[in-house]
Amino acid sequence: MKLTLSFEQTRVLGVFLEKEITTPDQYPLSINGVTTACNQKSNRDPVVNFNESDVQNIVDELTQLRLVSDTGPSGRVTKYRHRFYGSDFSAFKFTAQQAAILCVLFLRGPQTPGELRTRTNRLADFSDVNQVEACLTELLNDENGPFVVKLAREPGKRESRYAHLFSGDVDLEQAPAPSIDDNGSTHSELESQVKQLSIEVESLKAEIIKIKQAVNID
Repeated sequence: MKLTLSFEQTRVLGVFLEKEITTPDQYPLSINGVTTACNQKSNRDPVVNFNESDVQNIVDELTQLRLVSDTGPSGRVTKYRHRFYGSDFSAFKFTAQQAAILCVLFLRGPQTPGELRTRTNRLADFSDVNQVEACLTELLNDENGPFVVKLAREPGKRESRYAHLFSGDVDLEQAPAPSIDDNGSTHSELESQVKQLSIEVESLKAEIIKIKQAVNID
């Protein structure tokens, strides 16, 4: 993929993708609306504090890249819409599901398939996690991509996270892989098993005490 965007550009682009679906009555967006959405404290990672001048500069950059366009004269405030996907004049030919996944990755950073299914529920319909994984595979193997990359699995996690590649290559080891013992089990899994066995032992001790008490009574 030839296009490389800054973090700030992906945050703004993610806002356009999100608000088009979640608040269609307020879309296209003014610079003030984009700024407020960029700085949300919910559904954002990391939380930022852009000012309107910053956002105007970023929108101008995205306009030059043909990823955003203004709506032309309309009242006293100029409003903008994305050209990321969704029309014959868009930069990419993503499906609604693919765009929803990228939107969340733009706004919240690396995510597992399970997290993506939950956090895209207002943006697109996924029947299950398998459908999310299939969509991620499409983005990973796209002939014009790849657009996402699979990261090393974090210790104690069942799923690997995925990151977008619109800001260049990602360090695949940014999430350290779990350490494995000789039997192929992670230390986290072994710790969990030990805790579970301890609970079961305590439960058995309590049952034995009850049995002894019942025998003594008899």
